[in-house]
Amino acid sequence: MIDTLVALLGIQAEDPAFWMPLVFMGLFYAVIVAGTVLDGFDIGVGCLVPFASPELRLRMLALLSPWRDANEFWLLLGLGLFVTAFPAAWGSVLSALYVPLVLLGLGVMVRSAAFELRIRAPLHLQDRWALAFALGSWLTAFAHGALLGRVVVGYEAGSAYFWYAGFVGVCAIAAYSLLGATWLVMREPGELRIRAAWWGRQSVRWAAAGSVAVSLVLAFANTGVFLRWSDGPQWTLVVGLWVFTLVCFMTIEMTLQRTIHASHRLNGLPFVLTLFIFLVTLGGLAYSFFPYLVLDDITLWDGAASVETLRLILVAALVSLPIALVFNIWVYWRMFGVSKAPKIPRLNV
Repeated sequence: MIDTLVALLGIQAEDPAFWMPLVFMGLFYAVIVAGTVLDGFDIGVGCLVPFASPELRLRMLALLSPWRDANEFWLLLGLGLFVTAFPAAWGSVLSALYVPLVLLGLGVMVRSAAFELRIRAPLHLQDRWALAFALGSWLTAFAHGALLGRVVVGYEAGSAYFWYAGFVGVCAIAAYSLLGATWLVMREPGELRIRAAWWGRQSVRWAAAGSVAVSLVLAFANTGVFLRWSDGPQWTLVVGLWVFTLVCFMTIEMTLQRTIHASHRLNGLPFVLTLFIFLVTLGGLAYSFFPYLVLDDITLWDGAASVETLRLILVAALVSLPIALVFNIWVYWRMFGVSKAPKIPRLNV
């Protein structure tokens, strides 16, 4: 593929004008994956807050406290990276996605403000701020799905495309709820684990419906994508991933059903499988769209900034990303496994 791209662009593979946009696209994709996965369980738990009792809400929100500050990092990094590295594509993308992007910004703002204000509010107002946090989580998850729906159809206008984006947005709420529920199943024992397993079972089929809807429309609405999936030996891999993804959905539901009936084995399996589904979905999108930023319209090299600008951004990234990576590894290494409630300190009388 690299040889074909080099021949089409008429530049050498060693030329910074060729490989630097590829590097930044790889960084941008890595940020999207990190934000979706590492912020995803946070969004999912927030979506589930209204369905929990007041006592369980306190525990659910307390579990999120160590990651709240880190989770805001990914959205800002992704937007900043895209705007600075691909300025020629930003205008086209923004004009087509301004409604879901506004919803995304509003959701993130409401989530952040509500979480902090709940901590500082009087006891009788904390439930209201918890519900505001849930509203922000719903908006954020719906905006992610609507963004995906608009991108998949190539930003086409029309009522049918509008309703499709709305459907994908609803399925995205279910997908994030599934991620949050399976994370709670892995992290918490007792009543919260059982309720989270039930919430996960209510979400898994809607999440599967969204995955099928995105894949089918992406394939059949774009001839180039369909040919890339079906033409050549890679079609066996595509079919294999499809089958394995459906098996993952079924395994998640069966494992959650066993959890409801008091089986505590393999509590981390549904969360790991849900992460795998998210990663396969994002990987499939990257494979389908490469090398385009706007499908069949703007390539990486069309949208990229000048080599001098990219070189300056790359230097800044090489300085800041290792610091961010160390910080996030330090923060996120405790997200797996069963949590331990803090012990009440002894008072020396």
